[in-house]
Amino acid sequence: MSRLGAGAELPGWQLGSGVFPPEEMHGPAPVDFLQELPSYQTALRRRAATAGGNQERRAAPQDLAGLRAAEARGPGHEGNELVAYPAREHPGSMAEKRRLRDYQQADIKRLSGWKQWKRASSKSLKKVLGEVKELSSYLKLWRHNIHSIEGKFGTGIQSYFSFLRFLVLLNFVIFILMFSFVTLPTIISKYGIFNSSFAKIPPKNIDSHCTVYEPSGNKGLTYFYTYLKDLLSGTGILEVTALFYGYYTIDAVWISAMRYNLPLAYLLATFAYLGLSLLWIIIRSVEGFKQNLVHAEDQFQTYCNKVFAGWDFCITDPNAARLKHRSLLYELQTDLEEERQKQKIAERTMKEKLRIYSLRIFINIIVIAVLSGCFYSIYEATVFSQEKSNGVSNENFQANLLVQYLPSIVITLANFIAPLIFSFLITFEDYSPAFEIKLTLLRCVFVRLANIGVLLFSLWSQISYCATDECKTCGYNYELYPCWETEVGREMYKLMIFDFIIILAAVLFLDFPRKLLVAHCSCKLVQWFGLQEFGISDNVLEIIYGQTICWIGTFFSPLLPAVAMIKYFIVFYIKKISLKHTRKPAARPIRASSSNFFFLVVLLIGLVLAFVPLGISIAYIPSSKACGPFRNFNTSWSVVPDTILEFPKGLQQVLYGIASEAFAVPFFMVICLVMFYFIALAGAHKRVVEQLREQLVMESRDKLFLIKQIAEAQSHH
Repeated sequence: MSRLGAGAELPGWQLGSGVFPPEEMHGPAPVDFLQELPSYQTALRRRAATAGGNQERRAAPQDLAGLRAAEARGPGHEGNELVAYPAREHPGSMAEKRRLRDYQQADIKRLSGWKQWKRASSKSLKKVLGEVKELSSYLKLWRHNIHSIEGKFGTGIQSYFSFLRFLVLLNFVIFILMFSFVTLPTIISKYGIFNSSFAKIPPKNIDSHCTVYEPSGNKGLTYFYTYLKDLLSGTGILEVTALFYGYYTIDAVWISAMRYNLPLAYLLATFAYLGLSLLWIIIRSVEGFKQNLVHAEDQFQTYCNKVFAGWDFCITDPNAARLKHRSLLYELQTDLEEERQKQKIAERTMKEKLRIYSLRIFINIIVIAVLSGCFYSIYEATVFSQEKSNGVSNENFQANLLVQYLPSIVITLANFIAPLIFSFLITFEDYSPAFEIKLTLLRCVFVRLANIGVLLFSLWSQISYCATDECKTCGYNYELYPCWETEVGREMYKLMIFDFIIILAAVLFLDFPRKLLVAHCSCKLVQWFGLQEFGISDNVLEIIYGQTICWIGTFFSPLLPAVAMIKYFIVFYIKKISLKHTRKPAARPIRASSSNFFFLVVLLIGLVLAFVPLGISIAYIPSSKACGPFRNFNTSWSVVPDTILEFPKGLQQVLYGIASEAFAVPFFMVICLVMFYFIALAGAHKRVVEQLREQLVMESRDKLFLIKQIAEAQSHH
């Protein structure tokens, strides 16, 4: 790239806007004068320092006259790039834009009829697409509410509510997918709609005791609290509905003459909603990933961005403006503290390093002990709940509900206590402020998501435990879990319901009383505590935890996305009311540009965690022989090779070849090459951005030089 072009290739209409006198606007600048520009001198020094410099730089002064001559021929000249763009996209005064538009219109008249029609149709299509896009923006869910939140509290908090809207839409799409391909065919076949029927093939070569499953349901006269217990725990009448896995016992659906393979559709729909979630998250996080990859600022640029571009002009509320001011002050203090921390680390002696590293090792041992205690408590609570849930009398409502919800209660307590301990311990580890926040969030994410994994491990240890030969013939504990998939779905359902109850209870019984005390009590202690802050990261981890439960539970409860969608829909209004009336924005919020990418990264971690238990359930754990669409198969995955056997021989060989190592190894190598290519491409883009930054710096130096030359010329006159 020619560095001379940074100062010399400025169009006449750009140089004429207050930089040069009008009489000098159209004349070509002397080459000797342009060679005095700082950018050109820098280019000469770089060319001298680099052996075999680019020949284009040497030809730049000679090409200058040609470029100016091409510009003098007007925008309408054939091949001029100015014609390719609308006049409004070019810098310059309104008079210059009008002149450019006239040139473009004159150029269009000289075109052939086909090219004129092509250009006009392209313009009309762009206009229609723009209007459709503008109209679709008015149809966005909670558009006015989110704009109102953004105007009062800034883009940081707005990003949380936008993320909540994304999860509502994601769960809606997952619900439509599962309902269309799994629930709807089952319903229309059971009720004979559209001349449909179903086939229910009894399991073969399986002992009869493995096929016994009698859902409890609600028989005879029932009390009101029984329905309430069923709603909260997924038992009774809910257990025999389409909400859970045990309802889908059909092997094939016949709609007229078409056969619909329900087990295969059930498995493919599961893979589809996981793949769709992964693809959607990646698409949304691409922009943030590009910014984080290319955005390698030095410390000086960081300070400049915070001082000159750090203010959020969407804020209109005075209190939120004061908090934003405090936040910028905190960020600058944090940067200075990090600089002091780096200097302090560089000056540490060997004795101080040993002391700090020993302290960190000791604190991490405490963290591991806290996590182990949480995991052990969840395991014991799950085992106790599963063993005692059938032994508690249904008439004892409180005791039965407490036993049913014991794992959920323990998980909630672990999610509440462990982060408090982590926040206290990290103050002794002597990290930088920014790294303290990241490490604390990482530990909180791990404890929340790992608790779900421990719960599932506890359930599977109970499901796979067999003490008798009859149990071993079934492959799972059929006495305690005749339909173990429904039991896992009920646990995920209870976790989601209990998580919603905790969110609602926190607002009703903690935030509102605290607001009343702060508003009506003048006690210094109460005023010192003040309103609770609206922590963006904590609230995001809360809903990501619920979404991970939804991803895992959808296979065992196909309508669970509908429950999650309704839950997040209500949570939006709960959080909105809480933000406006009972809480205040955090004094140390994270920036919206980085928060969106952070939210999606944590959500991606939750999705990856969901792949593990679902993969184990589908591929390794024997499916229930008394319920579900996979009762005729050893595992849920067995439906895939069984379906492939029905294909023609040629297609079978192609599929087996794709699944073989001979195809997998070259495919893996190609994927690695593609990955390395994109990594290299990203590095090239990063270098281009750095060069453009350097060019901007040189542009400013050129402007200062030109202004100085003009001032000297005027002083001589």
